[in-house]
Amino acid sequence: MKFNKWTLGLAAVGVVSLASVAQAEEKALLAATTISGYVDTSAQWNVGTGNANLPRYKFGGAGKADGFNLNVVQISIAKPLDESQWAAGYKVDLWFGPDAKTLGTDSYIGLLNVASDFAIRQAYVALRAPVGNGLDFKMGVFDSIIGYESVESGNNPNYTRSYGHSIEPQTHTGVLATYRFSDVISASVGVANTIGPSINARAFPSPIGLNIAGVSIPSFELPLGGDRAESYKTYMGSVALTAPESFGWAAGSTLYGGVVNGFNGPGAVTGVTQTSWYVGGTLATPVTGLKFGAAFDYMNVDHSLDKDMPDIWTAGAYASYQATEKLSLHARGEYLQAQPGDGGTKLTALTGTVQYDLWKNVISRLEVRWDHSANGCKQFGGTPSAIDIEDGIGGILDSFQTDPTRKNAFMVALNVIYKF
Repeated sequence: MKFNKWTLGLAAVGVVSLASVAQAEEKALLAATTISGYVDTSAQWNVGTGNANLPRYKFGGAGKADGFNLNVVQISIAKPLDESQWAAGYKVDLWFGPDAKTLGTDSYIGLLNVASDFAIRQAYVALRAPVGNGLDFKMGVFDSIIGYESVESGNNPNYTRSYGHSIEPQTHTGVLATYRFSDVISASVGVANTIGPSINARAFPSPIGLNIAGVSIPSFELPLGGDRAESYKTYMGSVALTAPESFGWAAGSTLYGGVVNGFNGPGAVTGVTQTSWYVGGTLATPVTGLKFGAAFDYMNVDHSLDKDMPDIWTAGAYASYQATEKLSLHARGEYLQAQPGDGGTKLTALTGTVQYDLWKNVISRLEVRWDHSANGCKQFGGTPSAIDIEDGIGGILDSFQTDPTRKNAFMVALNVIYKF
């Protein structure tokens, strides 16, 4: 630990001890560090029988159907940026539980990846440079800059995620710069390795070495990270507008747009170049506590590798009403269309959520969701096929193939989250 000249001089004459000064500085450092997080649980009932084909929104699936669930435990350790010109800090978000597998940030390579109940959601160094109003940087692993909904369930108006959130990029490994021009406008630009969430993934083939049963196998190159040049990177940018106080009842309303372009598919033998576009916003109203929101997502892929891989777009509308200090009501309607891919997919979904915060630091909400196949195709339900032992591996694979049986899927869920 370094000490300034005055401290060393006082220590030399016995006025202070270096040990006490060191302890005081360590306490000051720890005082600037915050520890927070949450425990996310749920109980879910999927109406009807056969849960093999459920709506494919993020953090859902058959593993949560018709039972009680621990979704995730998040622990956040952070030192936020202060107001100084050369401010520095950091943030680490750690996930524990089944949702950590869905997060997909495992930094293993390709087919060697084994998902676990632990994941790093974010881990970045935050910096500020004295440029104009202050230029802020994040370097490391950070959440995507586009989207209406957050990865954290408790920060969203609804318990289940939208289709829009499900097709958006989630996590990047790279650097992000943010500048606030005024209270009205801010912008972000960044460069990352890939669009995909895998930490330290690459868009180009990477040599790997194996050690099996103590026998070292020399490194060799597998195209598990992609087939792009070593200089190929993912680029992103966004602009945010916020209505000032002079807008009266509309003050605080926001309009946000962004785009992310790069390679997606690390961990697969082949991947694609993907562009994700987003525009969304919230609108305050003259009615106290009532807000509306809207979001549009469009995901376009390079069809040169896979002509059947669909482009997907979604549109969502939101409404939230803070009826009392504890009671709030939330609604979401959405539409998804994917083309071409198996003749195309068209889905609609309606979600209603009642939140009542009876206990301190606890989010408790009841949600009802209806997903509907808008083009008449049977998307939901079904049961696994029987295993055919005589067919060997082929029979085992066949056992996981299912046949949808319904055009509608209904779900009722209770979500309880404790924030600390």
